[in-house]
Amino acid sequence: MEGTSTETTQHPYEHHIAPPGYDVTSVERWATEPDKRPGRTAFQRDRARVLHSSALRRLAGKTQVVTPGTRSQVWDASPRTRLTHSLECAQVGRELGAALGCDPDLVEAACLSHDLGHPPFGHNGEQALNEFAEDCGGFEGNAQSLRLLTRIEPKRFVTSEASGDLVSVGLNLTRAALDAATKYPWPRGAHPADPKSPKFGVYDDDRPVFDWVRQGAPGTRTTFEAQVMDWADDVAYSVHDVEDGLHAGHIDPNCLHADPERQEIFAVAVGRYVPVDTDPAELGEALDRLLDQEWWPHGYDGSAVAQARLKDATSQLIGRFCLAAEGATRAAYGTGRLTRYAAELVVPHAARLECAVLKAVADRYVMQRAEQERLRADQRIVVAELAEALTARAPDGLDPQFRALFDQAPDDRARKRVIVDQIASLTDASARSLHARLTG
Repeated sequence: MEGTSTETTQHPYEHHIAPPGYDVTSVERWATEPDKRPGRTAFQRDRARVLHSSALRRLAGKTQVVTPGTRSQVWDASPRTRLTHSLECAQVGRELGAALGCDPDLVEAACLSHDLGHPPFGHNGEQALNEFAEDCGGFEGNAQSLRLLTRIEPKRFVTSEASGDLVSVGLNLTRAALDAATKYPWPRGAHPADPKSPKFGVYDDDRPVFDWVRQGAPGTRTTFEAQVMDWADDVAYSVHDVEDGLHAGHIDPNCLHADPERQEIFAVAVGRYVPVDTDPAELGEALDRLLDQEWWPHGYDGSAVAQARLKDATSQLIGRFCLAAEGATRAAYGTGRLTRYAAELVVPHAARLECAVLKAVADRYVMQRAEQERLRADQRIVVAELAEALTARAPDGLDPQFRALFDQAPDDRARKRVIVDQIASLTDASARSLHARLTG
């Protein structure tokens, strides 16, 4: 794909003027293209492309914690979806990034992009798809996000010099935007600390564009903007998952004072949200620091006053975590503009422990409910049976976009990857609908 373009002459508005703190290579695109109008920065264009993408809109129908459309809440508060989470992550990341000297549009584009590749049914669907895709490179939501941004989402096509065919370059974002959206800049099995880790950021057949994105990058180090995005993601979902759990009546704040309940929370956190050698006493101190804040929600009855207090608590928590990272990073790197590979985001150990405790609270009281496990078991069956049915019947059942890719695929491995791409693009509801049609 590199070096191919339908453009034969350079548009007068095509330019490579990098925003302050960024060099020319940061704003380059895989396929050169003109700007439609002058006055916008390259990163403003990136943000607009992600914001207007159909992939972002589909996140409205994908599970965050509470499945969209369920009515299990005690109080009628609409639970978050992947879309609302992404918008909230973008708001947190944009402000934190701007405070540290990042281009705010670049950080926001990365935050809006970070969950685009997640399949229906959240991490549960991700695990089921990974099992199905084991023999064609596996499945990982972050690798799928890169694939979607650079190949699947139809926005820009170029003419291949080799075949003369039109090929998609996805949203054709800048190098800096794609790099900022990459949490795990390594292929499957190449985690720098744990080769057995399921986390990776690129499939083998997406290596050309990935290698282009990572030109000049120091090994497997993530960009500063990606680190801001990652912390914004942690902050947003840890705080808001607890808020949703309180709204739904699944979390009783009084339980956080009872020792047996606390020990269960810490057991969830260790190994999942903090290293296995973490002393539970440290987690207890982190939880107590939060409980001792005057704004902490010690009760919730669904009243307007309680809703306002809970909303204030979420704001206080987000500010607490972001200010901790901002202050520690500035103490380490000074007051200058921090971008790309010029710095590392410094998050104090105490803040990471507090964030981890919140994640464990939501995990223990929301995700580990018996009805949630029954729902997850059913979701895994839907994904597995849908994958089996599409394998047997494809191209029947595939959307026109994926049907064409299936027909063009050179071998069974490539055809299976198309089926994975199709399933990953579905919302929770459309996955169930297609499953019912193909298996009924």
